[in-house]
Amino acid sequence: MTRPSDHPTIESGRTGVLLVNLGTPDDLSPKSVRRYLKEFLFDPRVVEIPRVVWWFVLNGIILNTRPKKSAAAYAKIWLKDVNESPLRYYTRAQAEKLAGLFPDLIVDYAMRYGNPSIASRLAALQQQGCDRILIVPLYPQYSATTTASVQDAVFDHLKTLRWQPTLRIAHPWYDQPAYIEALAAQVADFQMRSPLKHEKILLSFHGLPKQSLSKGDPYYCQCQKTGRLLAEKLGKSPEDVLITFQSRFGPAKWLEPYTVDVLGQLPAQGVKNLLILTPGFATDCLETLEEIAMEGVEVFKDAGGEQCDVLPCLNDSTLGMTLLQDIVTREASGWL
Repeated sequence: MTRPSDHPTIESGRTGVLLVNLGTPDDLSPKSVRRYLKEFLFDPRVVEIPRVVWWFVLNGIILNTRPKKSAAAYAKIWLKDVNESPLRYYTRAQAEKLAGLFPDLIVDYAMRYGNPSIASRLAALQQQGCDRILIVPLYPQYSATTTASVQDAVFDHLKTLRWQPTLRIAHPWYDQPAYIEALAAQVADFQMRSPLKHEKILLSFHGLPKQSLSKGDPYYCQCQKTGRLLAEKLGKSPEDVLITFQSRFGPAKWLEPYTVDVLGQLPAQGVKNLLILTPGFATDCLETLEEIAMEGVEVFKDAGGEQCDVLPCLNDSTLGMTLLQDIVTREASGWL
C-alpha cells in the first residue's frame, strides 16, 4: 500500500540484536573510573543496602579511595594501542563478527554502566528500522545483579517510548550444550598442546553476597551446574574440577569457597600444576586478567605452586562466536 505523500519517513521491519556487557571506564583517569564506579555501585541490584545509608558510605568513603586504586589496576590490563579496556574491545569485536554471521540482522553492543549506554543503542537500532530486538546479556549464569539489572535498564528506556519495539531477552546459557562444548573444547585444545599435566582444573566465578542464595537468586546453583556438566564433558571427576568464587567486596559473607583462599591452599595439598577458567565471564576484563591471571597466579606460586595456566574467556574466538551464533539462532527463532 502506498503511503500518503505527507507521511513521515519511518524505518521499520528490521530485526536487531543488542549484546550487553557489564561496563568499563572510558579511560584510565581516576575521574573516569569514579564516574563508572558511582553508576555501578549505586545500582540497587548490585548493592542491597538502604539507599540513604549506602549513599553516605559510597560518596563519603568508597568513591574517595577506590577510584585511584581501580585506575592503577586497569592500567595493568589496558589495551594502549586502541586506548580502551579489554571488555569493551572484545564486546565490540563480538558484535562485529556476529553481524558478519547474520547479514540480515543489525547487531550492536552496549554497556550496562558507562558507554555506549543501553538507551543510546536501543534508540540507534530503532532509528535503523528495528521493530524487533533481541537483547543478549553477556552473562552465562543468571543473577539479579547482572541479567536482571540489564533488563531493568532496557525496560526503563522502553517506558519513555511511544512506539516500543517487540522485545526478547536471551535466556541464560549456563547449561546449554553449545556453551559446555565450547568450554570443553577450549580446555582439551590447551591440554593437548601443554607439556604439563594439570592435577586440577579450577573454575572461578564472580562472587555474590551469600544472602543472595537464601533470597532466591539462582546464580550459585547455575554455576554449580555449569561446573558439573563441564566435568562430565571432560570425563573428569567432581574432585578434579573445583568451583570457587572471586571478587568479594565488603565485610559480609559471600559465596564460598573463595578463589584466593583455595589458590593459597592447593599447593600444600599436592597440586603443583593448575589450570584456571573463568566461565562466568563472556569476555576478558579486570576480574579475569588482573585479579586471576596476575594476582591469583601470584598467590598460587607464592604458596608453592609451580605452574598456573589461565585460559582466556571465549571472547571473539571461533569457539566464542560459534556459541553466540547458536544463542542468537535459538533465541531469535521465527524472526530470522
